[in-house]
Amino acid sequence: MRGYTPSIKRVIENLQKLPGIGIKTAERLAISMLRKRKRDSLEIAQSIIDMVERVKYCSLCRNFSEEEICHICSSPLRERKTLCVVEQPEDFFAIEKVGEYRGLYFILHGSISPIEGIGAEDLGIDLLVRRVKKEGIEEVIIATDPDVSGEATAIYIARLLQDTDVVVSRIALGIPAGGHIGYTDEITMLKALEGRRRIILE
Repeated sequence: MRGYTPSIKRVIENLQKLPGIGIKTAERLAISMLRKRKRDSLEIAQSIIDMVERVKYCSLCRNFSEEEICHICSSPLRERKTLCVVEQPEDFFAIEKVGEYRGLYFILHGSISPIEGIGAEDLGIDLLVRRVKKEGIEEVIIATDPDVSGEATAIYIARLLQDTDVVVSRIALGIPAGGHIGYTDEITMLKALEGRRRIILE
């Protein structure tokens, strides 16, 4: 990065730490911030600081929240007998966009992957099971991605709950195999939820 000042280089290097941001995009973003009014660029920087300092995990569902318990878990308007398990917060946003599901959520922030060293203990699955038993959940909808690790996670959770009276279902596969729920369009997501099937373990 010849020609850039040390502070510009630092911004470019830090921007490249974000997913999908290569050096060219990082350079464009850095220069764009310099061309904006100083107040605008400082507002961008401050908003990032505020987000990182204020946002944490909801103590019940592990979704992003600025409160101890998020607005979904604390809402009296949500149906409290159904719990949808997703891998990432963006999956939660995709389901909420549909506007049909009125139950609660649990966010894993990943899926079981021995290759990547991610186990059940890293995903809060023990917290999930405790919540299901404590809150009298009647149905757990597993909406993990339809790939190898997503399927392994779904089966693992189903096995942990098989000795309970909870119905454990899996969203329908209108979502292409290997796809990501967070990028699914609203119609496909709706059909996947409506066509969910009960997981039967052999």
